[in-house]
Amino acid sequence: MPRLILEPTSQAQWQTLVHEAQSACDRELDETLESYLVFLLMRFSDKPHCVSRIMASDYLSSQVLSGEQRVERLRDVGDHCLLFSGLFPQIAERRLVRISYFVNLGRSSYQQLSDLLDRSWSSVYGHLSEAFVVLMDILQAMRGLDGRPVLTPIQAMDLWSDTGSRRCYEQVTADGRVTPLAGDPEKH
Repeated sequence: MPRLILEPTSQAQWQTLVHEAQSACDRELDETLESYLVFLLMRFSDKPHCVSRIMASDYLSSQVLSGEQRVERLRDVGDHCLLFSGLFPQIAERRLVRISYFVNLGRSSYQQLSDLLDRSWSSVYGHLSEAFVVLMDILQAMRGLDGRPVLTPIQAMDLWSDTGSRRCYEQVTADGRVTPLAGDPEKH
């Protein structure tokens, strides 16, 4: 039975889960990424309807917006794509797309934000774009803390092949029967 995590605040609970997931997948986020991830989880924890969003539509509509509206839409697309690829990868299967579809769309959204915003926020979103796969790995590790696999072996192979996810590489090679022929597990 999974261990019950009880902390005095929701922020502390999310932070504990993020720390456990980092440990489970042997990754460590810097303070900026960890804080962003914790606040992202807090912001969306009471919005189950977010899984019904169509990211391509939101992304395309952001391209004709300007100013704060464009920033908000791009941030929402990046954030949703991170949640979908990390916590809810089965959404990709239901929508008949690869999980990497959400990775690519999310990275692109964060990179556009980096290009649009002033120096301090530009670096945050640039960092999110670069670390998207690591963040996804941590969210998948969080989802798998109960011991059940988050991805099927085929999904893990596809996601590793498409994104270079170290966690997926480790899942694919864990039993020693499979040795992928492609290069470095952290190529992206």
